[in-house]
Amino acid sequence: MAELLLELFSEEIPARMQARAADDLQKLVTGALVEQGLTYESAKAHVTPRRLALCVDGLAVRTADVKEDRRGPRIDAPEQAVQGFLKSAGVTLDQCDVEEDKKGKGAFYVVRINKPGQKTPDVIAAIVPDVVRRFPWPKSMRWGTGSLRWVRPLQSILCMFDGEVVPFDVDGIRSGNTTHGHRFLNPEEITVTAFDDYEQSLRSAHVMLDADERMEVIRNEAGNLAFAKGLELIEDKALLGEVAGLVEWPVVLMGEFHKSFLDVPAEVIVTSIRSHQKCFALTDKSGNLSNNYLLVSNLIARDGGKKITEGNNKVIAARLSDARFFWEQDKKIALEDRLPQLEKITFHARLGTQAERVVRIEALAGEIAKTIGADETQARLAAKLAKTDLVTEMVGEFPELQGLMGSYYAKAEGLDKQVQVAIRDHYKPQGPSDDVPSGKVAQAVALADKIDTLVGFWAIDEKPTGSKDPYALRRAALGVIRTVLEGELRLKLLALTTAALKPIVDALHKDVEGDEGDAVVSGKADSDTAADLLSFFADRLKVYLREGGTRHDLIDAVFALGNQDDLLMIVRRVEALSAFLETDDGQNLLAGVKRASNILKIEEKKDGRSFTGAPETKLLLQGDEKDLNRAVSQSEANAKRAIEAEDFASAMGHIAKLRGPVDQFFDKVTVNADDPTFRENRLKLLNRIREATLAVADFSKIEG
Repeated sequence: MAELLLELFSEEIPARMQARAADDLQKLVTGALVEQGLTYESAKAHVTPRRLALCVDGLAVRTADVKEDRRGPRIDAPEQAVQGFLKSAGVTLDQCDVEEDKKGKGAFYVVRINKPGQKTPDVIAAIVPDVVRRFPWPKSMRWGTGSLRWVRPLQSILCMFDGEVVPFDVDGIRSGNTTHGHRFLNPEEITVTAFDDYEQSLRSAHVMLDADERMEVIRNEAGNLAFAKGLELIEDKALLGEVAGLVEWPVVLMGEFHKSFLDVPAEVIVTSIRSHQKCFALTDKSGNLSNNYLLVSNLIARDGGKKITEGNNKVIAARLSDARFFWEQDKKIALEDRLPQLEKITFHARLGTQAERVVRIEALAGEIAKTIGADETQARLAAKLAKTDLVTEMVGEFPELQGLMGSYYAKAEGLDKQVQVAIRDHYKPQGPSDDVPSGKVAQAVALADKIDTLVGFWAIDEKPTGSKDPYALRRAALGVIRTVLEGELRLKLLALTTAALKPIVDALHKDVEGDEGDAVVSGKADSDTAADLLSFFADRLKVYLREGGTRHDLIDAVFALGNQDDLLMIVRRVEALSAFLETDDGQNLLAGVKRASNILKIEEKKDGRSFTGAPETKLLLQGDEKDLNRAVSQSEANAKRAIEAEDFASAMGHIAKLRGPVDQFFDKVTVNADDPTFRENRLKLLNRIREATLAVADFSKIEG
């Protein structure tokens, strides 16, 4: 078995494209090898700013010989069909045999193909140029007079198999056995024969081939430098990965900026040095931002990096001066005075401006605040001001700080702490690992913002489809679900979404004229749209609960009851049902209820009718059926009272008391009695069991 080593050496590859490019190179090359009949033992791709490399180990030195009998059309088939077969097989008619079909279907042309195996280098020489030419870069360029496209100008190709060069040409670039080391520290040409030699030679030439190693070096050096200064590194995995893609030989240095800049909000400083200079922020032991920071150089400087640090300090000082200017200028205009500017920001062509959204969100936040016990005045004010930082200079420069900057400006104006927090947190949660808003006012505003978004896109029928969700509506729905559940909030979503829908649909009607225009939004103001959105919430809740380990059938059993729009109560009911079914009483009652339901289903189908209504007590002759009827009446009444009190555990306990009477009934009573009157009465009794358990869940949906 032999090894393939491939390197595509170019100008600097953008860091954001590197990881995907390495994966694509491995998939394309190994996929093509397997397609040609060459399996392998292992493959690993590597990437640095200037090179894509791939090592495939355990390849055979040639492909296997292929022997195949390919049957064509019947000998009396149309000429066109015969010629098509000959062309696809690459043979002439005199090279074909004629064979009789064993099933008597006639005589057919047969070609016997004996295809000798190919040398693996020949296969590679055909594969690699094709991979290079069709490589799926998100963006690519042409250079010089050639037609080849690559992310940046491709300079050389190293391709070795079993220690020998695999010769081929890609747009004038000849493959060889040489590469280059670090652009500045060791730019000389390097000759290699195999991967181990290649990796070690690059290391000697100041190139760390493995991206994970570069990240680990940066992480360790950064931690050590910070520790030596009595500081702590602010972890930033995304920045670490990006910086590792900018250097081939990382060297971590410490810089500093003037302490006066610390008057600017810490998040602004961190964002500025991160986005503009790719630097890491530091804090002191108390968690306060330090005026020191860390940068990663691609050089081992003779002066220990002094000039590099000085130059970076100057650039960061200029950046922070801009940020401080934005900060001071923005504070001169009150948030409320910025509201008219929101009329210039379009949220969506059919859903109006941010100013129009603010009016809707303010009203909705007030309604939610009353429902969940938040301060309505503060919720309305926070909702009114929540989007105003979108027109500030700071958010214009750093969009990722929206919400946060609004809270800082609210603090500078002396607004209530609840308003500050609500403005800051109203976008939360922005992902599964993000915290939900803290405080009732913040929760009211966050829910109003997300519900308005969802209702709006449902009103114009731009819902998520398949894997497409351009407006992140699934994330918005999950944000509503998490905020409600983690905040233990009681909300009637159907009524809330119906109310939120009205102003949007009214606005849509105003934007269209005549009967044709009315048809565009007809039906969107009725309960169907709100019900459809509620169904979407239900689906997202199911996904959320399943990911948390809840059985899907229990979720279905609760949702099957219908009219379920109080998310917190749904979850509590599911939790109570889950706990109940873990007991012996729960499991045995489930079996009994399922038995009753199955009998009813069979008999209802047989008779073409349902057995509704209360059984007649005078027809209950046996003691066990009388006991069951009394038990059902008592358990059903007690369970309903418990559910009205939202005590689902007690409701399950009352239903559990049916276990004994149900078991006794099936042991001692024949349901399908010879007398049709008694049979019907007993089937009505079984229906009572089914209806009694429907007070807590639809047991027919539960597995087991």
